[in-house]
Amino acid sequence: MSWGKLLEPDLFLEDSILSLTPEIVKEYDLKGLVLDVDDTLVPIREIQVSEYLRQWVEQIRPVAALWLVSNNISEARIGGIARSLNLPYITGAAKPSRRKLRQAVTGMNLPVEKVAMVGDRLFTDVLAGNRLGMFTILVEPMVNPGEILQTKHPVRSVEVWVSQILGASLAKKK
Repeated sequence: MSWGKLLEPDLFLEDSILSLTPEIVKEYDLKGLVLDVDDTLVPIREIQVSEYLRQWVEQIRPVAALWLVSNNISEARIGGIARSLNLPYITGAAKPSRRKLRQAVTGMNLPVEKVAMVGDRLFTDVLAGNRLGMFTILVEPMVNPGEILQTKHPVRSVEVWVSQILGASLAKKK
C-alpha cells in the first residue's frame, strides 16, 4: 500500500469528534471505536472532559464498543479521563505502532474491519489504523472555545501538507 493510501482516512468529518453521530457509526456498520485522547477528546492541556463529550459518549455507547488508546504516557491524566467516562484505556501506545490498537480491538472481541480508529492526527492515528486494517476517521482537533485552530496546531497543518504531497486525499468519499 502506498504512503498516500496509508495516510488517507476512510472518513474525514471536518469537525470535532462530537460530530460523529450514532447514525454515521451505523451507516459504516462499525461495532467499535478506538479513540485517541489528546486533542481528539479533550484539548491537550485539559484534564477533565466536557459535559458535551460526556453526552457524546452516552449517545455512542449503545451502538459501539469504546476504548481509549493514547500515545500519552501519563497514567494520571489518561486514566483520569478514561475513568470519568467509564471506558477502558491504554497509555503509551506509540502510534503508528499497531500493537496497542490490536490489544484494544482484541479487548472488544470484534473483527478489526468492524472497528474504527478515530483521531485528529494523520501520522499517528490514521496511519496506525490503516496499517492494522481498521476503518479510519479523521476529526478536527478539539480546542477550547475561542482558540484558533491554525495557530494552535501547526503539526496538523504540516501533516496534511506532507500527506497530500504523498498522494493522500482528504476529500469526502462517496
